[in-house]
Amino acid sequence: MKGKSNKSKVQEYIEAIIIAILIAVVIRTFIIQAYKIPSRSMVPTLLVGDHLLVNKFIYGVKIPVLRKILIPVTDPKRGDIIVFIYPHDRSKDYIKRVIGVGGDKIEIKNKNIYINDQPHKDTFGIYSDNITYPAMMQPRDNFGPVVVPKRSLFVMGDNRDESADSRFWGFVDLRDVEGKALVIYWSWNSEEDNLLKKIRWERLGNLLH
Repeated sequence: MKGKSNKSKVQEYIEAIIIAILIAVVIRTFIIQAYKIPSRSMVPTLLVGDHLLVNKFIYGVKIPVLRKILIPVTDPKRGDIIVFIYPHDRSKDYIKRVIGVGGDKIEIKNKNIYINDQPHKDTFGIYSDNITYPAMMQPRDNFGPVVVPKRSLFVMGDNRDESADSRFWGFVDLRDVEGKALVIYWSWNSEEDNLLKKIRWERLGNLLH
């Protein structure tokens, strides 16, 4: 009887572990995923070393790999911070802010953004470079006009002068959107020498807009 009891307990432990793993996989695949900021493209909204939770459910439940939406919820809106599969290297995830959605006309004139021929109130964007490049040199400061295709997005980093985004490599397909950035749960400044100051305490728990 003792042997059976021990076997039963081992079986219970194994089943509990399997269930926990399955729950974790479901949560990561369909609901919430952690993401770390590796670059300066979203400064000052997001800093290198910020760790985020990304809401994967808000834009619908997708079949992994096939990227087909099973349960539609809502589409990304202008101003949303999204994580998506980088179109030119599908092994990488990028994070940017949505500037234009399907049907929007986007144009940039001397660093000023226009949506549907109206000036965009660029509340989140910063510009760190005083140089303004003509369109013939590069599209960073003068771009378009272009119309965003249906079921696509035009995205930019908040650090406008230091972001490789839709100005350079094109649109994001809605199927490739992984989720919406939700909250900063951890922030680590690796460049800080003082160990106590490496943690950016003031950023922990910040909701993202």
